[in-house]
Amino acid sequence: MQVKIQMGMVFNLDKCLGCNTCTVACKNIWTNREGAEYMFWNNVETKPGIGFPKQWENQDKYRGGWKQTSKSTPQLRIGSRFWTMMNLFYNPVMPQMEEYYGQGPVTYTYEDLHSTKPTKYSQPVARPKSMITGKEDIEINYGVNWEDNGAGATVDGLGAMDSNFAEMSDSERDALLKFQDSFIMYLPRICNHCMNPCCVAACPSGAGDKREEDGVVLIDQNRCRAWRYCVSSCPYKKPYYNWKTGKMEKCILCYPRLEAGQPPACFHSCPGRIRYIGPLLYDIDRVAEIANVPEHELVAAQRELILDPNDPEVIEAAKRAGVSDSWLQACQKSPIYKMVVDWEIALPLHPEFRTLPALFYIPPESPVKTKNDGSDSLSMVGGKTVLPDLSEFRLPIKFLSSLFSAGDPKPVEKALLRQLAIRGYRRSIRVEGKADLDVLKAVGLTEKDAIHMHRLLALAHYHERFVVPTTRRERTDNAPFVERGYAGFSEMTPGNLPQRSVTFHGNREEVGS
Repeated sequence: MQVKIQMGMVFNLDKCLGCNTCTVACKNIWTNREGAEYMFWNNVETKPGIGFPKQWENQDKYRGGWKQTSKSTPQLRIGSRFWTMMNLFYNPVMPQMEEYYGQGPVTYTYEDLHSTKPTKYSQPVARPKSMITGKEDIEINYGVNWEDNGAGATVDGLGAMDSNFAEMSDSERDALLKFQDSFIMYLPRICNHCMNPCCVAACPSGAGDKREEDGVVLIDQNRCRAWRYCVSSCPYKKPYYNWKTGKMEKCILCYPRLEAGQPPACFHSCPGRIRYIGPLLYDIDRVAEIANVPEHELVAAQRELILDPNDPEVIEAAKRAGVSDSWLQACQKSPIYKMVVDWEIALPLHPEFRTLPALFYIPPESPVKTKNDGSDSLSMVGGKTVLPDLSEFRLPIKFLSSLFSAGDPKPVEKALLRQLAIRGYRRSIRVEGKADLDVLKAVGLTEKDAIHMHRLLALAHYHERFVVPTTRRERTDNAPFVERGYAGFSEMTPGNLPQRSVTFHGNREEVGS
């Protein structure tokens, strides 16, 4: 067992407002400059929809992620190292600018408003202008928020091309896409900072790396040669090309803030309080094995990969790996382990990509009924409630399972039933004046679990949602760039891990593979 630290994240989609405050905060801090106009390290998509860039989930088109093999380790879907080198100067599966931003980043001819005098027949107009070619009067036909709030989710619109409809019949899809009868959901996305990142493994120049101290995936701007295989190999399409500098960029999880014990800007700014962050412990020796299991086992296998921070054996192994007491305590207080492993209500986004993302999502519930028809709507307790049954959800389980469990409905159903149970439990206290423990027992929860879940999901304070220990760089002898994790053309196997003489958490011990 070789213990590593990974900053884990959870987004509660049941509370997401779709306000894009997180997007604005990230944009203003990191990508508000020339060459980065089209970059959205943080974006909020409306589902159903094709997302940003277009159809990023369709790996038949983009060939991102890993694929299962008969060996002990998965392989990059994009191709072998030989294929990569042979296509180094032309990548046939590279997303084009049209997939991101129509004809590219757009500005407007604002100078016309100042220099052109109005005439008798018209007023000066600021016309759209390409920031790359300089061409004016270009057609604006797509952007990051093109489908915001279901604007494109119609039977005849782009929403019908959502890859998550693949396992649904045409009638099911069309019924969902009738806007007046449908239930849309918001899907905020950032880089998942995966435990098995494709972008790092695919980089020919070794510019991508996964930090030793917190698992944040970064791109070294000095080593980057803009081969752009990080874009092609990433199934979530979160690395971007800066057309001004000629370098690749991506979400850095605001690591300067993390090192100071603060959450990333998008987490801090979220008015819906849907975001949680905290460290996890995982066994890096099992990453390749876990990433290669059959699809229906991926969710459970990733939970198995995450180690119990209260287990004495894990604590001992973590200390041998150089994890300090302060980080161990943070792992024990982290809300991420509770939601992902203990309660099993948070699920990875598209686990079939096999990147083992460190970002998990709590699937959204359906709205409360507008009226009580007297039906036994919460069948597991046998009582009459205003809570919807899983069969009555306006967002089909098939759609949610395609997003969060590789098509297996059981993990999604379990997460939703436990959320419904908490609703029923709290309603019994508030309305009937007596706690209904049967509803908790039916889904395998205790009253203690229910109290803690309700606290964390609905009432949690700042320090309960964000557990971020400070990184004590003053106790590190080497410069940060020396302490890089594995990088570049690596299959992420234990034998390829580098030797480390000094850890980031204070203990001078030999840490190797």
